[in-house]
Amino acid sequence: MTIFPPDPNLTALRLELGRLRGERGWSYDQLARRSGLARRTLIEIEQGRTTGTLKTWHALAHALDISIEHLCDGHTPPADAAE
Repeated sequence: MTIFPPDPNLTALRLELGRLRGERGWSYDQLARRSGLARRTLIEIEQGRTTGTLKTWHALAHALDISIEHLCDGHTPPADAAE
């Protein structure tokens, strides 16, 4: 049986991104420089107007010096995953 990961909680992801950026005291411009992403992309992600790709989230995790798994900490496996 193939067990797929849960769909990401996009609201939680964007809020966590904003929290981590704010915790570091970084502007959108600073995060854009560190991640190689456009400032506009970062704003649209934090405002929920776009979700970004896996590549985008990987770049953000790298720029923030955290694992990509850290961004997904709120997920729990399906109930039958332990079987």
